[in-house]
Amino acid sequence: MIAARFLLRLLALTSLLVLPWTVHAQGKIGFVNTERILRDSVPAQRAQKKIEAEFQKRDQELGRTAEQLKRMQDEMERSAVTLSDSQRRTKEREFGELNREFQRKQREFREDLNQRRNEELARVVEQANRVIRQIAAQEDFDVVLQDAVFANPRIDITEKVIKALEDK
Repeated sequence: MIAARFLLRLLALTSLLVLPWTVHAQGKIGFVNTERILRDSVPAQRAQKKIEAEFQKRDQELGRTAEQLKRMQDEMERSAVTLSDSQRRTKEREFGELNREFQRKQREFREDLNQRRNEELARVVEQANRVIRQIAAQEDFDVVLQDAVFANPRIDITEKVIKALEDK
């Protein structure tokens, strides 16, 4: 979520640098909801499916390890009174090692997933920016703003951008 917010801010900043800063009183202004593009556009949905497929096997592996840890913990709790001290320490050591390995793999998974998500979203943002510039040129916009606090729906061209991205 933090990465998506960063990309949204980066996209807004990029749009301000690419498009003119000022508009005359009679200038034509457009608005684009970047969050909606990153959620609803075909390229964004394709990117999400690609990432899910890419990380599915590792996610399932982590799930199996979590289940194994749960079983080990339950077994240690059930047999705590019947195990000797050395057996209990051995089981606790095995549990601790597996838990540390699980935590490491989980952290790597999140980092890799975030990196790939950022890469894919950056591609979508780049594609969307090209489409926005095309629409702005074709329809003679002076400025197209992204991610404003408020924008009148009559200047919202998000749907046009999403539609144009479907054709790409």
